[in-house]
Amino acid sequence: MKYKIPFLKYKRAAFIISGLIIAVGIVSLLSVGLNLGIDFTGGTILHLRLADDYSMEEVRELLAPFDLDGVPLQRAGRDGAHGGNEVIVKAPHLDESTRNEVIGAFKEHWPGITSEDVLRVENVGAVIGRELAREAFLALLFAVAGIVVYITVRFEFKFALSAIAALLHDAFIIVAVFSVFSIEINSPFIAAVLTIVGYSINDTIVIFDRIRENLKFRRKRSLEEVVNDSINENLTRSINTSLTTLAVLISLFMAFNYFVGGMDLRVFALALLLGIISGTYSSIFIASPMWLLLHQKERKGQKAHA
Repeated sequence: MKYKIPFLKYKRAAFIISGLIIAVGIVSLLSVGLNLGIDFTGGTILHLRLADDYSMEEVRELLAPFDLDGVPLQRAGRDGAHGGNEVIVKAPHLDESTRNEVIGAFKEHWPGITSEDVLRVENVGAVIGRELAREAFLALLFAVAGIVVYITVRFEFKFALSAIAALLHDAFIIVAVFSVFSIEINSPFIAAVLTIVGYSINDTIVIFDRIRENLKFRRKRSLEEVVNDSINENLTRSINTSLTTLAVLISLFMAFNYFVGGMDLRVFALALLLGIISGTYSSIFIASPMWLLLHQKERKGQKAHA
């Protein structure tokens, strides 16, 4: 007989681990909050084309006298041996005189820079950031509502509740990690969370579909055995899909970190990495055991009123 991993045996430990991570995240959010980037807080964006290949260290040293050496930088453009000869600086709000001083420092360090090489100088207001956060929240709300309706029609309401619990678990795990380590959050982070919602629900629905099919041929198996068998039957698919996706995301993260892109793209790749791991974990250890608990609670309630 083929060996089956007793996943449900570890559901209590999984709930405890997730609960501890969420508790740490809540404490961090209440005490530290989120490190919101320029897209949400507002600030100044400077986009310059440099005369030749440059290093991020050079740019940070140049920005240090203005107390801007820690701001997010992004390499852009197509020319240059190291991924582009343009740089995007995302700084807190700078008045006109300070902006001119910063641009002057760039021109002094790279004498070949002209006014045409100053591609973009823009102030982003905090109002835009609040609107972005509102639209992101509405997008997530509509996605969750649509998922509840679809799963309720396709399966049953208990499946929908379990799936939403897993989705909220995944989203909060990502937010908790970013809060604890004070990683800057910008608009790509929102895109990553919405992407993870779609990925996680797909993996969860595949397992739920297997549970529903196995319930039709339950025979003498207990409900716990049906759920555990369903998880095991989809285990190879879940692992292969997750490993394939992780391989691509790790490659992207390494590329964004060492070759091209900047802070925003690294944050995007990191959020996706965390989400894929959490999504695979929650589909197996959160969503399915949650449905089982809800089903058992409903049966106990029916027996009590019988």
